Amino acid sequence: MATFHVSARTHPAVLPQRQALEPASADNPGSRDETGRGRRREPAAGVEHGRGETAAGFTCPARRHPDPTPVGKGVSGREAHPHVFVLDKYQEPLMPCHPARARKLLKKGRAVVHHHTPFAIRLTERTAEQSHVDGVELSIDPGSKHTGMSIFATTNSAPGGTARRGLFALEVAHRGAKIRDKLTQRAHYRRNRRSRNLRYRAPRFNNRTKPAGWLPPSLRHRVDTTASWVTRLTRWAPVRAIHIERVAFDVNSMTAGRSLVEGVEYQHGTLAGTETREYLLAKWNHRCAYCGTSGVPLNIDHIHPKSCGGSNRISNLTLACIPCNQAKNNQAIKDFLAHKPDLLAGITAQAKAPLRDAAAMNATRYQLARVLQAIHPDLRCSSGGRTKWNRQRLGLPKTHTLDALCVGVLDHIARYPGSVLAVAATGRGSYTRTRTDKYGFPRLYLPRTKTVHGFQTGDLAKATVPTGKRTGTHTGRIAIRTTGRFNIRTSQGLVQGIHHRHFRLLQRADGYAHASKQEGGGASSPA
Repeated sequence: MATFHVSARTHPAVLPQRQALEPASADNPGSRDETGRGRRREPAAGVEHGRGETAAGFTCPARRHPDPTPVGKGVSGREAHPHVFVLDKYQEPLMPCHPARARKLLKKGRAVVHHHTPFAIRLTERTAEQSHVDGVELSIDPGSKHTGMSIFATTNSAPGGTARRGLFALEVAHRGAKIRDKLTQRAHYRRNRRSRNLRYRAPRFNNRTKPAGWLPPSLRHRVDTTASWVTRLTRWAPVRAIHIERVAFDVNSMTAGRSLVEGVEYQHGTLAGTETREYLLAKWNHRCAYCGTSGVPLNIDHIHPKSCGGSNRISNLTLACIPCNQAKNNQAIKDFLAHKPDLLAGITAQAKAPLRDAAAMNATRYQLARVLQAIHPDLRCSSGGRTKWNRQRLGLPKTHTLDALCVGVLDHIARYPGSVLAVAATGRGSYTRTRTDKYGFPRLYLPRTKTVHGFQTGDLAKATVPTGKRTGTHTGRIAIRTTGRFNIRTSQGLVQGIHHRHFRLLQRADGYAHASKQEGGGASSPA
């Protein structure tokens, strides 16, 4: 086990990773940039967000720790408005435009609303042959719970190379955990019915074969949802290439203690050890395992000291701040935490626990690549280490959508959307028309028809109530009732009992709930 003095320079094994390159500023909008006169904003590296990574310099460290090493002092682009999708009169995709230009086209009657969320307009006169279409690219950062997508255009305006101009950002929340819980509940119901004093039903799980490439429904959902949104985006934007992050961790290699075969640069260069570090950061929640401090440089520590026969297997590695690493030295963890038995038991259990999210991604990475290859022939794969290196070099906060924008080889990022469309998979209802109690017996029955007065549960609608205690305008997803009085959920909460004649349909239910949030973890609002 290596120890480090506070005044010593950070060792390569210390987290977070050192910077290797700090490029010149790419924030030089040209005269053709529609938001070139906007206020320049450089996001501070280390802003806390949904994915849980807090970079150094944001969280105040404890007094016993040194000042954290700043991370991500590169120059990133500025925030800008997300663009609007544009289609020609025959619904062929054109280049996305600025929202101000879309408003002018709609006001002059040269365009009509084609889709509400994401917002897309359709020109009434112009065709694709009459327009100049440069094309855009789509980058994807797949995850087990969330998947980030970013549409960007590549320009040559940045000094020293090309620059990516983020046009639209999308974050998809998967429902794989809910699917797994529903399947487990159904299995329990069937097992209970089989064990009751009823007609004997022989188990059938031993005489069923699985086709090649079979995935569990919770994992298949992640592939299908990602492919569905990629298909939609390629239908609304002229996508010429797709960039995808293949995988963040190689659990097999890390568990066996083998080196990752990704080329000389990955094994011995700036990206060396990135997958192991990312895995440990996610597994130990970016905190010291011994004192729980976050926001400071963290060492990779051997739970069973290497000088006493410990190995480099991932189950024998944890994270420790510099003072705890020095205090532990080469002691056995049982001796070091002899006076803290609860903490010792927790660290031992967590060290052996697998990272389910990494396992889920490894199970679906090749299947997702094959599906996307069928959608678009120009598919370019990259590693998670490259994505992290790009993000830290440009000083961007860690979010799903900004990670997607940093996938692959890039020089600069001129700008990125200031707001993100957050999409949550909600499903399209259920086939069952019966609700059961905790014992599996029916307690109520749902109506056989899912349409009431032309509306379905999950439709995006706008209710304008002129009088009464519900007076006002309410926009959101509705839940139908056979009485004709529907419920609507808005950003302010649930409003119940609005008559169906006050509703106006905005968009049919498509199995997703949409909301808009600020890039970096701002508050959400219905899209």
